[in-house]
Amino acid sequence: MAHPKSRVSAQRRRKRRTHYKIGTPQIATCKTTGEAHLYHRAYVHEGALYYKGQVVIPAREEAVAEEADGE
Repeated sequence: MAHPKSRVSAQRRRKRRTHYKIGTPQIATCKTTGEAHLYHRAYVHEGALYYKGQVVIPAREEAVAEEADGE
């Protein structure tokens, strides 16, 4: 079985790993609602849950009435 020639120190390992960065997430705009959201994620717009421009879970009547009263 192969063995490494010498041990890599923790400091050297951490220096190498500092370059692994998280990229900024891509944001999409829904053609149906115009809402900005993350790709491949469901999002809420006016109390309803949307995914790929289609309603997955419709809004409850109380939630819609409360939002209309608040604005």
